[in-house]
Amino acid sequence: MAVFITGGTGYVGQRLATALIAKGHRVRVLTRPQSASRVVAGAETVVGDALDASSYASTLTRDDTLVHLVGTPHPSPAKAAEFRRVDLPSIRAAVSAAQSASVAHLVYVSVAHPAPLMHDYIDVRREGEAAIASAGLTATVLRPWYVLGPGHRWPVILIPLYAICEVVPSTRATARRLGLVTIAQMVQSLVNAVEHPPAIGTTRVVEVPEIKRGAGVVSAFRRTPV
Repeated sequence: MAVFITGGTGYVGQRLATALIAKGHRVRVLTRPQSASRVVAGAETVVGDALDASSYASTLTRDDTLVHLVGTPHPSPAKAAEFRRVDLPSIRAAVSAAQSASVAHLVYVSVAHPAPLMHDYIDVRREGEAAIASAGLTATVLRPWYVLGPGHRWPVILIPLYAICEVVPSTRATARRLGLVTIAQMVQSLVNAVEHPPAIGTTRVVEVPEIKRGAGVVSAFRRTPV
């Protein structure tokens, strides 16, 4: 398959590009000139600006799956302005580029919600989801809460609390919806999303429980779209 990744030089993007290339897919990565050296071996480099659809829309085709991974690193409540400056314009640009090229499938990493914190981040990701819905694109939206991996491990101290909350009926659903996923589970879920698009013109939503089931669980990507 032909896969075009925005944010392909980052935490998730490099790992996703590597996994897709290993499975024989053609991968192109959008990057700024100063980050071109971070594009993984085997991927094609496309120089452009993720905030400007016109800088890369002409390189997309109807056969492409566009995976949008651009986002503020290590999001926190203190970064509300950056969410508005980077995260929201970038998904709006991706939607515009996808519409212009009539791409086959758009994959977007949003965030689990509702949640008791990170409201600014959630609001921006919800607006991104709304932009996709308004455009009528064929899309998959993944909603992780926190992705554990190198440099992103501090929430492991919360695992005992999660275990308790999953036992208590009143907090079980929230604990599962806002659960922690590993980088391996996230990458595998993205690969599954790429390889198993939803019905044309529909949006499929993949929540934390499906992401956590991760590797090899393709059935979650063949159900009736939400």
